[in-house]
Amino acid sequence: MRIVIAEDNVLLREGLILLLEDVGHEIVAVVGSGPEIVPALLEHRPDVAVLDVRLPPGFRDEGLRAAIEARKLIPGLPLLVLSQYVEESYAAELLGQGASGIGYLLKDRVGHIEEFQDALERVAAGGTALDPEVVSQLMSRRDPLDTLSPREREVLGLMAQGLDNPTIATTLFITERSVSKHIGSILAKLNLPPSDSGHRRVLAVLAYLNAGPTPGV
Repeated sequence: MRIVIAEDNVLLREGLILLLEDVGHEIVAVVGSGPEIVPALLEHRPDVAVLDVRLPPGFRDEGLRAAIEARKLIPGLPLLVLSQYVEESYAAELLGQGASGIGYLLKDRVGHIEEFQDALERVAAGGTALDPEVVSQLMSRRDPLDTLSPREREVLGLMAQGLDNPTIATTLFITERSVSKHIGSILAKLNLPPSDSGHRRVLAVLAYLNAGPTPGV
């Protein structure tokens, strides 16, 4: 894959470059500030961009703002956003642009190499990759989730991270048949439309978690 990296921390930036090049990816541009991001993305049109949320000059939300602008100029551009902490408002704003090809991970997750690579590849393919901590905070806002059983909440959390049924089954040590039954029950309880498409299912769940309280649900 062709990748653009936006990260001002030298150690993390160099680590990302080494990690990604070691598995055969091409780093086409590396930038260290918010204003550099969009021009680099427009010039190189990468397969995926890895962006820090907080970058110079203000260290507030420069990376996020650039990500949102880039998605408007290059619709569907896959973006994997990294953050030092769980910043729910940033995650919600990014997901509000459409969750297809979007990832939001804590920087600590980069150290889990296989997980990070899986997330990057999933996002590049148009999927979704949300850090479990982000999912947990989004889920905590929704009172209707109280209608779910503990197992259904576990399944919903893994669904929202973008995991497929076989991976959910392996993670929870249950059968895929059980996963399918739990998902059917979850969608029914949350008034979400059933779908045979795994990706549409994830988008529906993310839209629900991101929407805030819904009267009558």
